[in-house]
Parts: sequence; structure tokens; C-alpha cells
Amino acid sequence: MNSTPAKKPDPPKKPDFEKSLARLEEVVRRLESPQLALDEAMKLFEEGVALSRECQKQLEEAEGRVEILLKKADGKLAAEPFEPVKTNEA
Repeated sequence: MNSTPAKKPDPPKKPDFEKSLARLEEVVRRLESPQLALDEAMKLFEEGVALSRECQKQLEEAEGRVEILLKKADGKLAAEPFEPVKTNEA
């Protein structure tokens, strides 16, 4: 009798952020086409919304990991939101 444990299937791999973003940009370009049929536009719009949500989710996860890595000198976590440097342009 063969008692080899069954290997669990790998969980579905998340799409790569950069690939998802590139596809989203392509969807937007196609949606801007004036010759696009309504049915095709609706399909692209639905895909774009899903891609946008996935990208946003991945960005939020990355932000959470960065916050965890930021520590104060005493070793306590310091969740500091990222704020880009603003330049004064008048």
C-alpha cells in the first residue's frame, strides 16, 4: 500500500502588480477608442474595475508591510503613513 501523503495544490497565484497595472492601462486606452462597440466597452469596463480593485488591494497590502517594518529606536512599531514631499510651486 502506498502511503505517500497527497500534495496539496498550490494556491492560485496572484497576478503580478506590474502586469495588472499594464493591462489596466491597455484597457483604458481601448476604452478611449471612439470606434469601440458598447458590448465590448462594457466587458472592458468590468475588467478594468476588477483590475483596479486588485491593484488597490495589492498597494494596501504593501503599505501594511512597510508600516510593520518601520520601527522606532525603542523597537516599537511606528505606523507612519507615507506622505510624499510637497514642493511649494506658486
